[in-house]
Amino acid sequence: MLQGKKILIGISGSIAAYKSILLTRLLIKAGAEVRIVMTPAAADFVSPLTLSTISKNPVITDLFTEVSWSNHVMLGRWADLMLIAPLTCNTLAKMSSGVCDNMLMATYLSATCPVVVAPAMDEDMWHHPTVTSNLKRLEQFGNLVIPVEEGELASGLFGKGRMAEPEEIVLYISKQIGKSRDLEGKRALVTAGPTYEPIDPVRFIGNHSSGKMGIAIAEELAARGAAVTLVLGPSGQPVSENILLKKITTASEMFDECVSAFPAVDIAVMSAAVADYTPAVVAEDKIKKTNGEFTLQLVKTKDILKQLGELKNSQILVGFALETNNEEQYAKEKLVRKNADMIVLNSLNDDGAGFGVDTNKITIFRKDGSVEPFGRKSKQQVATDIVDSIVKMMA
Repeated sequence: MLQGKKILIGISGSIAAYKSILLTRLLIKAGAEVRIVMTPAAADFVSPLTLSTISKNPVITDLFTEVSWSNHVMLGRWADLMLIAPLTCNTLAKMSSGVCDNMLMATYLSATCPVVVAPAMDEDMWHHPTVTSNLKRLEQFGNLVIPVEEGELASGLFGKGRMAEPEEIVLYISKQIGKSRDLEGKRALVTAGPTYEPIDPVRFIGNHSSGKMGIAIAEELAARGAAVTLVLGPSGQPVSENILLKKITTASEMFDECVSAFPAVDIAVMSAAVADYTPAVVAEDKIKKTNGEFTLQLVKTKDILKQLGELKNSQILVGFALETNNEEQYAKEKLVRKNADMIVLNSLNDDGAGFGVDTNKITIFRKDGSVEPFGRKSKQQVATDIVDSIVKMMA
C-alpha cells in the first residue's frame, strides 16, 4: 500500500528517536519515498547523517538557512502523509498552541496532508491533564494519534508512554494511506458512550463507557466516505467535525434519535452502552439521606437494537455484546433475537478490553453463521476490522 507514497517523518527530541532509523528503513522497504525533518534536540539522540544515508535525502534540522527557509511549505505540500514519531510532550504542546520556532513546527503548520503522531514520554507525563488536553486538541484538528504502548520506560519505570514499535507504526499508516472511499454515498448511524438515567437532579444510574470505541467506528466510517450521524451519550471524547453529532443523556433520548434517523441510513452500528433499566420515578428535588433503607424501583428501558431490527429493511444492522460469562452463547442468541446482521462481542474477562481503555479484543458473529475472532488491538484498528466486515457484507 505504500509503494510510491511520499512520507514525511518529523522527529522530536526523545530517546525513542533511535527507533526512527528502523522506521525509515521499513517505510523505504515498503516502497515509500521518505524525507525527514528534525528538531535540533532530536539530533542529540539520532544522527542526521545516519537518517540521510538511509532515506537517501537530506535531513533538514535548521529553519533559518537559505536551503531550508522555504522548504517547510514545499515539504508540507509534497507529502502524502506526515508522521511525527516520536512526538514529545514539548512538541505536542507546540502543535496544540501553534508555536512555530523550529523547522518541524513550520512544516507541520504548512502541511496540507494527513498528519499522524506517535507520542513518546514518561508515564507521569503521559497521564498529566495538560498532555491529555493537548492530545484531544490535536484530534480535534483532524490529526491521528497512534496509542502509546505499556512497558519499560527511559526513566526505569514500567507503565504507559512507550512509542509504538516501528512495525506497528508502518502497519497503522499503511491502513490510513491506503484507505479507500468504499462507502462514498452511504449513510451511517452510530451510537456511542453511556446513558445516564436520573434518580433526582443530582444522582443518576450510569456505567463506565467512555465512548472511545463507538467514536472510532464513526470516524472510520466517515474516513471511508460515509455521511455519519453519531448519537453520543455523556462523554468527554473529541469528535471530528465531519461527523453529525447528536448529544443525548438518557436511553429514552437515544431511542428517539435512533428511530428517527434509522429509515434514512444504510448502516447502523449500535455500540453504545445503553442502560437496561431506568428509575420509575425521578424525584424533583435531591433525595435526602435517612436512617432507614432506600428502595429504588426500576423499569426497563426501550430496546433500541430490537426496535431497529423490527424496522430494518435493507440496512446493515450491527449490535454489540459486552459479556462476563457464556459470551458466545449470549452473542449468538442476541444476533437472532434482535434481527441483527452482525454482533460484535467483547468480554470483560479479556485483558485490554472493555470500558475506558485504548484497546479492545473482539469476536464478530454474522447472521450467515460465521464467527471471526480478532486479537487485542487499538480501538482505531478494531474499528477498521468492524467496518471492513460491514463492507464485505454489503458487497
